[in-house]
Amino acid sequence: MGTPVSPPVIRGWLVKNGFALHKMAKVLAGGRSPFRNAQFEKINDFKHQYFQASNPVFSIDTKAKEFLGQFYRAGRVWTQKATRAFDHDFPSWATGLVIPHGIFDLTRNCGHINLGLSHDTSLFACDSFRWYWNRIGKRCYPNATSILWLCDAGGNNNASHNIFKEDLQSLVNSIGIEIRVAHYPSFCSKYNPIEHRFFPHVGRACQGKLFDTLETVVQLMRRTTTRTGLKATVNVIRRTYDIGRKVAQNFKANMTILFDDLIPKWNYRVVPQ
Repeated sequence: MGTPVSPPVIRGWLVKNGFALHKMAKVLAGGRSPFRNAQFEKINDFKHQYFQASNPVFSIDTKAKEFLGQFYRAGRVWTQKATRAFDHDFPSWATGLVIPHGIFDLTRNCGHINLGLSHDTSLFACDSFRWYWNRIGKRCYPNATSILWLCDAGGNNNASHNIFKEDLQSLVNSIGIEIRVAHYPSFCSKYNPIEHRFFPHVGRACQGKLFDTLETVVQLMRRTTTRTGLKATVNVIRRTYDIGRKVAQNFKANMTILFDDLIPKWNYRVVPQ
């Protein structure tokens, strides 16, 4: 209307009319499964059953891999001068990488991370849980008769890959206790409890800090805590894992995995042979 108005006045008008500064919200699913609601109901039933029976419920997933070296990491820390980092994130400049595989205990509100140094494979995921169960899990649940895994439908625990089931069967045979697997529906990985109850706090403990060495990463992740009592333990798995492994020829024909009648591709039990 030809009348000059200062930015503070405009800002005040925007606030009065319900405007505010917002970041983009990553909430739109890339697709939708016809069994989505039914699977969430089954997962809730499984959790209730296991809590009632004092059996462990673990949420499992792999955090994004991190390169070791003088690489920039988001976040601010109290220092007298800025930490110096490379101006580009070229993988060839890295001195190594870490693959954090997380295991979150819903009952005890405790998380564990095994840092892999090779490849994110199904065998790595199973080795990660084997290490955790033999050293921590079975001491916390000495009377457990079954274990519930909550995990995504893809990644190293892909619901459609028989190589994961073969490695899982070997894991169950070695620890001698049944594992029930309940996969979250496709495009619903953000609902996996570890994604909002553990990993964000690990990220907060490490923000703004250089992952210059493996020892630094271990120390930073072990500092993960919350006011509600969350704690984290960290271990390094130095085994080298091959990619492109093939499932044994006779595994599918002789598979003893017990699939549920309702949505069997996402719900099954693996019992010791």
